[in-house]
Amino acid sequence: MESGDLMSDKQQAHALIDQLDPSQLAAAVHLLEAMVKFERDGDTLSPAERQAVAEADEWLKHNHPIPHEEVLAEFGLTMSDWERMAGEPLPETPHGNG
Repeated sequence: MESGDLMSDKQQAHALIDQLDPSQLAAAVHLLEAMVKFERDGDTLSPAERQAVAEADEWLKHNHPIPHEEVLAEFGLTMSDWERMAGEPLPETPHGNG
């Protein structure tokens, strides 16, 4: 990327940030922090998480994937329920009680 392109991208990013409302700005800051942390720290998976991913990949070599709708149905939910829940904030939980 040429330096002119970089400055143009930074100027566009600043212009977009200036248009965000406070809650959107907080989300954007969180995303940017995560991106910078990932770039700095690299792989963030623990050994146990890497092992779980490897086991899931191996399972998929021998089995058909289970559709999301099927998993939801086992809990009495639909895709509409899932999409609605995705838009709702998580309930506050006391620290230490999961």
